[in-house]
Amino acid sequence: MSDANMAPRVLMVFPKFYENSMWNFKEAMELQGARAPAPPLGLITLAAMLPPAWQVTLVNRNCEDLTDAQILAADLVMTGGMLPQEPDCLVVIDRCAALGVPVCVGGPAPTSTPEIYDKADFLVLGEAEGILATFVEAWESGARRGRFTAEKFKADVTTSPIPRFELLTFSHYLYIGVQFSRGCPFTCEFCDIIELYGRAPRTKTTPQMLAELDRLYGLGYRGHVDFVDDNLIGNKKAIKLFLPHLIKWQEAHGYPFKFSTEASLNLADDDELLGMMRDANFFALFTGIETPDEATLIQTQKKQNTKRSIADSVHKLYEHGMFVTAGFIVGFDTEKDSIAKAMSLCISQTGIPIAMVGLLYAMPNTQLSRRLRKEGRLFENFAYTTAEQGDHCTQGLNFVTLRPQQDVLADYRDVLAEIYDPPNFFARIREIGRRVKRPKFAAHKVNWRHVARDLGSLLRICWRMTVRRPELAKHFWGAFLQTARHNPAALEAVVTNMVIYLHVYPFSRYVIREINGRIAELEAGRWVMPPILAADKDDGGKAAPVGKVVARAEVKHLAAVA
Repeated sequence: MSDANMAPRVLMVFPKFYENSMWNFKEAMELQGARAPAPPLGLITLAAMLPPAWQVTLVNRNCEDLTDAQILAADLVMTGGMLPQEPDCLVVIDRCAALGVPVCVGGPAPTSTPEIYDKADFLVLGEAEGILATFVEAWESGARRGRFTAEKFKADVTTSPIPRFELLTFSHYLYIGVQFSRGCPFTCEFCDIIELYGRAPRTKTTPQMLAELDRLYGLGYRGHVDFVDDNLIGNKKAIKLFLPHLIKWQEAHGYPFKFSTEASLNLADDDELLGMMRDANFFALFTGIETPDEATLIQTQKKQNTKRSIADSVHKLYEHGMFVTAGFIVGFDTEKDSIAKAMSLCISQTGIPIAMVGLLYAMPNTQLSRRLRKEGRLFENFAYTTAEQGDHCTQGLNFVTLRPQQDVLADYRDVLAEIYDPPNFFARIREIGRRVKRPKFAAHKVNWRHVARDLGSLLRICWRMTVRRPELAKHFWGAFLQTARHNPAALEAVVTNMVIYLHVYPFSRYVIREINGRIAELEAGRWVMPPILAADKDDGGKAAPVGKVVARAEVKHLAAVA
């Protein structure tokens, strides 16, 4: 340990994500020689907010081991993250406690459920810009325990410094993230973004964003940069003011970056904005479609996706040079009958190759979890996570469903089986090969090192698709050659999605086996419903009688609800 008057040595630890997840893109990382999809943007931004004299090192447990020696060499460990990182975050806290090193925890999961992290010496809850200075002052005055809570939605992101990108090893990651805005104007019932960051998106300034890109460029990074915003177009006025400057920056630097982001589907309504994103070289977009059922969209307050052709909206994005991945959810209350055919048809009509389909999961600190608790339908352990469990693909439905649980699970299984059956998946690949209209940019010079790397990756992809997965060979070569012949500019989009399929295809089969096992348990009467969480105090503090909840569901749908 250092002397109390010396600048502290801070070890930042980014916890592991769930091993069994659709989002880990194992095969893509292996093909690119990466160790994780993206770096810990929150931690490296936090590192930049600490006093310059504080000595900071970073360990990403998704990329490398954390040793006891590294912990013991630190005066303070700072960690935290999202819900899928919670089990490993708790492991890190326990290790620090056992070694006698103070640990400070923050991030979305601790902010939503701080009681789970009560073993930590410090809790810094909410957005760091609004509270970190208070924590630093307390530490420097000698405090070694405490809780610090930022005022909600008040952090001034225009004061956020350039993240400490130099702490990263770029080759460990598929892409690097930057952030322009926080918050989302919509009120989707199942989403915790508005609870964490509010409905009025706050944005950085143009000089801030260009300075971040300058830093990445100066450090030698080239390639994929993801705008991690929860909804890039949440503040349309702000993004429209920024994009012309981004376009000029790209032109001046020879288009060193290609961008991806997340945005709501109503982006398709704004031709001006789409044109600017195309000219800035946005090539990929994630959007939350959730369901084709309009009644469900209304009930879950996803009204921005109603009164529109979802397929036409997605095709509009293709026309402006971006391929689309999308989120879909099975298990909403308003699914009166089977949703499987309608959802599979929607995915087919949009031509979206990678559809992230999951089971509805009531996250802590959301409108959904509060409503389900009031209705006496939320499981007591709904927020409990373990290192062995998977993501929402296998661990959703943490509440009493209004349809029999086995019917919801069967719908989910059938959607996965349909959309990731090789002929159906590659039909959608050929669709984006026809539709995605990539613009042409004049690069200042060819980076032959990057060209060689990309060619090497392509050869490894061809080998895996042909030799390792011979059942995919004819589909792969058919889509690849068709795109190369008729729309070669779309080859990158086609190959990228096929690489992701190398992970999603076997993962979907794993999920189907898990779901079949759960259905078998339900049908055999072996599944025991967890206790129901007591109602909130504003409901009189009374727990809903579990027997009555089950009885009501049985009257409607027979037995075995969950």
